Amino acid sequence: MDAKQIAFVAVLSALGTVLSTISLGVVPIVPNVALDLSHVATFVAAIFGGPLMGGIVGFLGGIYAGYYFGFGSTSGLGFLSLIGIPIGKAMTGLVAGFLYKRFKLGSGSGRSIYAIPATLLAYVPESLYTVFYFLYVVTLVNIPSMFFMIPLVIPKGWLEIAVMSILMSALAGNKGFIEAVNRLFYLQKSKK
Repeated sequence: MDAKQIAFVAVLSALGTVLSTISLGVVPIVPNVALDLSHVATFVAAIFGGPLMGGIVGFLGGIYAGYYFGFGSTSGLGFLSLIGIPIGKAMTGLVAGFLYKRFKLGSGSGRSIYAIPATLLAYVPESLYTVFYFLYVVTLVNIPSMFFMIPLVIPKGWLEIAVMSILMSALAGNKGFIEAVNRLFYLQKSKK
């Protein structure tokens, strides 16, 4: 990655962390379950930077959520959460990057409506990983399976992603936003 791409990843990772910090602190749903909007930054990175940048921003933007649910809650998951949550978020960034690239989103080509199904599909691996995490991975730290978390966390996650898919559709089709990102970071070659 060149300096502009590194700056892009750093800015969006910081944005993901800020969004996570604010939303987790302000909108707790029940103990150990809260709204997390960090994927807004993940999806923007995936649209304009592709799979690698989407995955990196997903991972880095997910570290605070991993800390919050590992050490800042009563879950007792500690480092397992600190590592496990960012891995799931990186999955979403990687898949989103591939799908957005496939649908040529962020190019101003008028295909922004495809951002909705692409964003929803991008969350499928993380959603499945989350189920696996609560059923099996948590047992690695001598915590019994946390099946009870699945009906709380999975629908909440899908609701967040559904809202974000509409936002991504708007951003992917907004020529002013696309031009601003390209002007600041020169991630895509201009089309003449």
